Amino acid sequence: MARYTGAVCRLCRRDGQKLFLKGAKCFGDKCPVDKRNFPPGQHGQSKKVKKLIGYGLQLREKQKAKRIYFTLETQFRAYYEKAANKTGVTGELLLQQLETRLDNVAYRLGFAMSRRQARQVVRHGHVNVNGRRVNIPSFQVKVGDVIEIREASKKLVMLEVAKDFASGQTRVSWIDAQPDNLSGKIVALPKREDIHLPVNEQQIVELYSK
Repeated sequence: MARYTGAVCRLCRRDGQKLFLKGAKCFGDKCPVDKRNFPPGQHGQSKKVKKLIGYGLQLREKQKAKRIYFTLETQFRAYYEKAANKTGVTGELLLQQLETRLDNVAYRLGFAMSRRQARQVVRHGHVNVNGRRVNIPSFQVKVGDVIEIREASKKLVMLEVAKDFASGQTRVSWIDAQPDNLSGKIVALPKREDIHLPVNEQQIVELYSK
């Protein structure tokens, strides 16, 4: 399955809520969800919005999580299966794996204004983990790992803009961020209350459990 490359604002409009896929635009007055709060397409405004129940609701929650973390179906299912085989709350363990992807951590540290942009920052080799360059967005970080922008990349304009944007955002407690150095250390695994996203992970678990 190919990765989605279209306009991400259409995805938010399709779900009828902000998924925060576009960085600063999501927090400004130009957000399409605020301006055109109806599904995209020629007949979007005239469509009657149906209330989702059962399978439809479960599928919608999975799609939202995939879009937020920018993952493919095969990757997402692998995360679920790994979570299901562990001891603990499956839904929370699923989100924990998604949150500790390197691209998401780069976003949380303010290296980018969106997870999609953070994926590119990682792919282009600008990020070190424990002193070694890692260019795999899905790389799973662990407690104790130090994530930082490589010294040669710190002057990039994109990173300066992202740093300014991140200064106005709420930081997460499970990462000890050092914004002045463009670095941070994983001090704990994220708990459910640390993940403020519009996703009902229990619906995803029920979908895959069928």
